[in-house]
Amino acid sequence: MSGAALASQQPHRRPGIDAFAVVMPAHNEDQHIDRALRAVQRAADELQAVRPDVSVRVIVVLDSCTDGSAGITARYVSADPRFTRLEVQLRSAGASRAAGVRAAVLGPRRRTPGQRSRPLPWPGRTWLANTDADSQVPPNWLVRQLEFAEAGADAVLGSVEPDPVGMDPELLRRWLDRHPFEENHPHIYGANFGVRASAYLAAGGFSQLESHEDRTLVQSLRGLAFTVLATDSMRVLTSGRTHARAPHGFGTYLRTLGRQRPPAATGN
Repeated sequence: MSGAALASQQPHRRPGIDAFAVVMPAHNEDQHIDRALRAVQRAADELQAVRPDVSVRVIVVLDSCTDGSAGITARYVSADPRFTRLEVQLRSAGASRAAGVRAAVLGPRRRTPGQRSRPLPWPGRTWLANTDADSQVPPNWLVRQLEFAEAGADAVLGSVEPDPVGMDPELLRRWLDRHPFEENHPHIYGANFGVRASAYLAAGGFSQLESHEDRTLVQSLRGLAFTVLATDSMRVLTSGRTHARAPHGFGTYLRTLGRQRPPAATGN
């Protein structure tokens, strides 16, 4: 659905967007996080090239990391003032996302020495863009969300594509058969999900669940009659690994899909 088509369906105009907050939880992702951060940085650059009036902040939530993820993130924080890191001990994707949003919308509970102070944006004019540390967003990721938001969307569900590198081709084929790339798709992915901060707060935010925090939030948004749309126009490349970090997350789904037997061949 185009932004113009969406706007024609909205009885009430939403306020414009002044600020983006990108939230990226990470737990021991030093094999992927550099590419993930570089992709977000590129998307932020593209947004601010066309809309320099819109600010962008990237909050990387390092959850119980014991690998090199913190060091990689620190390089981006020191080189780019748009990046901030938040270290937590939660071991939960939902709780980590919620902590990142809380820092973006409400501010950190306490400031560390030398931490930059910045004014907090109004939630009605703030857009929360969520992705994962094992994923790479496309260059148009933030621009496209801004277009939908300013056309009246309260939340945008993007699509994902598993990275074929190192992935079993048969598993990838099965996934693609079940997840055609199309507009108005029925899927919800934490790696590609945007929501207006005011709608997020009204719907109760991300739950403290270890997984499916994105589905729970979307159900609440729809129950409150917020405008939620799904699109394939800003597809995110995500890891095709099957050793899952979340007990019921994307990797677990891929592992389960890989264990399914193909249908028996039938004769003519």
